[in-house]
Amino acid sequence: MKELDTLRRRVGIVDRHIVEGLARRQHLVTRIVAIKIAAGLDLRDRPQEGAVLAEVIRLGREHGLDAGYLTRLYHPIIDHALDIQRELLLRGDADGSASRRAVRVAYQGTEGAYSHLAARKHFAPVLSRVVFAGLRTFPEVTDAVESGEADYGVLPIENTTAGSINEVYDLLRRANVSIVAEAVQEVDHCLLALEDVPLASLRRVYSHPQALAQCSEFLATLAECRVESYADTAMAVEKVRDDGDPAQAAIASEAAAEHFGLRVLRRGLANQPENFTRFVVVAREPRTVDPRTPCKTSLLLATDHREGALARCLDLLATHHLNLTKLESRPVPRTPWEYHFYIDVEGNVADPDTRDALEALRDQTRFLKVLGCYPALAGLSAPQKAGPGKVERHSPACSRALKATARKKPAARQGARKSR
Repeated sequence: MKELDTLRRRVGIVDRHIVEGLARRQHLVTRIVAIKIAAGLDLRDRPQEGAVLAEVIRLGREHGLDAGYLTRLYHPIIDHALDIQRELLLRGDADGSASRRAVRVAYQGTEGAYSHLAARKHFAPVLSRVVFAGLRTFPEVTDAVESGEADYGVLPIENTTAGSINEVYDLLRRANVSIVAEAVQEVDHCLLALEDVPLASLRRVYSHPQALAQCSEFLATLAECRVESYADTAMAVEKVRDDGDPAQAAIASEAAAEHFGLRVLRRGLANQPENFTRFVVVAREPRTVDPRTPCKTSLLLATDHREGALARCLDLLATHHLNLTKLESRPVPRTPWEYHFYIDVEGNVADPDTRDALEALRDQTRFLKVLGCYPALAGLSAPQKAGPGKVERHSPACSRALKATARKKPAARQGARKSR
């Protein structure tokens, strides 16, 4: 056991060196983006990313490390560097001065909620300066942003299992806020209770309605258990803790279990094993996105109730070479059988194609609202423009580098952009 303790201490020393190295890397990335901004260079240098990964794989092989393991490890490291660059460009903060100011971020729920986890992940580059505020409802989040009590709000908008979060879509229509970023959070629903009790002893399970919907197949197996909606996943965990009833349980994240001191009875409860929620980050005013950054623009429009009205709007987007990535309809309040349409397209409002498309849409719609223009997350977008006559696909560069290095094959040919 003495040898085991010694080895564990040595592992801890190595872990500290890894963390210190990541911190130094982050500092260097911040200096790199300042040079890029000053020189007018592109935000993303894919050949450089590939070269970095190829060198990591080469070094790893010298030390007996698997290339696939290193690739999986460096995906988030490279993505984090891109997040830092996008955030600094978005705020015009090449020297890092804005990072020294406190950033107030509101989200719905409490600590350990998925919104809180998504907010921490998105604001990781300036985490030491962020003050998080958990609020009870989505409208309270947008109210805090509108009033200036919060600089940003983080709102879930869609889930890969349960679909769109309609309350947030309707809120974006009403609120005077602008989408300035998007974030994706992996969701691993866990069943949490006070003690390690048999599932058959449970009589009530609490969680947010979306989480309950995503875990419906598992919940159907709890024959003697009543399922009840709660305002938030982490708030449901807090209730179970405060009630002190071992027959109660909550569905939430493992982080919520750690925060409130509950036991994890079961992991991976969602109907679909790959479960992700997309969030939008909102601010009082729209942000100007650097033209070197691949963008999305989110729109809300209403058409006349006549044949082909929506089709003509979609044709306009195609005519102006804008790729459609999302189309969602919601009923118009107090107007039966009429709908608003929420649309995401790839493009920057400062780009001539996007600007001309918006002007053309205004002539074809009776209502048009730009909800925001913001950097698109890599891996969630179809091809983007890379200059006149060129296109670029935003799949991870790491996988291409692995193929080129480990298998000695050329990178896959980039596909042409098509409107869906």
